[in-house]
Amino acid sequence: MRVTIRLFAMQRAAVGWRQRAVELGGDATVGDAWHQLIAEYPVLENGREHVRFARNALYADAAEPLQDGDELAIIPPVAGGAADSGETSEGTASLMRLELSAGSLSDDLLAELRRTVPTAADGALVLFVGQTRESAGAPAPGQEERAAPFAGRRVQSLEYEAFDAMVLEVLAAIGSEIAASFDVHRLAIVHRTGKVALGEASVVIAAAAAHRGAAFDACRYAIEELKARAPIWKSEQFDDGQVWLGAPARTSPSPRQPVRDER
Repeated sequence: MRVTIRLFAMQRAAVGWRQRAVELGGDATVGDAWHQLIAEYPVLENGREHVRFARNALYADAAEPLQDGDELAIIPPVAGGAADSGETSEGTASLMRLELSAGSLSDDLLAELRRTVPTAADGALVLFVGQTRESAGAPAPGQEERAAPFAGRRVQSLEYEAFDAMVLEVLAAIGSEIAASFDVHRLAIVHRTGKVALGEASVVIAAAAAHRGAAFDACRYAIEELKARAPIWKSEQFDDGQVWLGAPARTSPSPRQPVRDER
């Protein structure tokens, strides 16, 4: 069978390519594809503990069988759109806006979300803005030695890379979990890709609800699950190098059950 392998972030940088078709046996599994890959590129082998797999943009176990024409993405540690409208059971208009943006997340976007996310039925709108800071974060597993020379140095910017189609699938799942857990049906998540300068926004989340507790809870859940599960990678940029950040991706929702605030 013929399968397309996709690499991202530090793995892409290590081997020098982003996508390649490979030939595998007719009964090959995800794990078989990985073993064939590291046989050709031993530099990737030490990262197995921290790697996750995605078959056709869905997280997959190493034992899952592959089929001819599949796409297998190798997901290294992560950086921890479209509007779909409908009706809730109470008849309130729902909104789920999920986007990746190569352009800046400006004050105009915040004003637009302020106008479009809440309705007259909502008593609360919570906006979260994540932005680039100058202090360094925790390096991804395997990047510790690379990060050592930059300890105490000022970060110049961040660079984001994303597996676009899968990111939107993960964000849609998070939105559905928020609706079920908090009864919050109006949500926007917009995340940057590419270079993000100091002080610029990298992610904006807006959650509207009838009561403030649900809006706060939804916004917190969205950012925490996004950081843990979405295949988005970031590297800190310095004058003379870069360091990849992150932790192994979590492939399912948090086992912690969210507490719904009825106030």
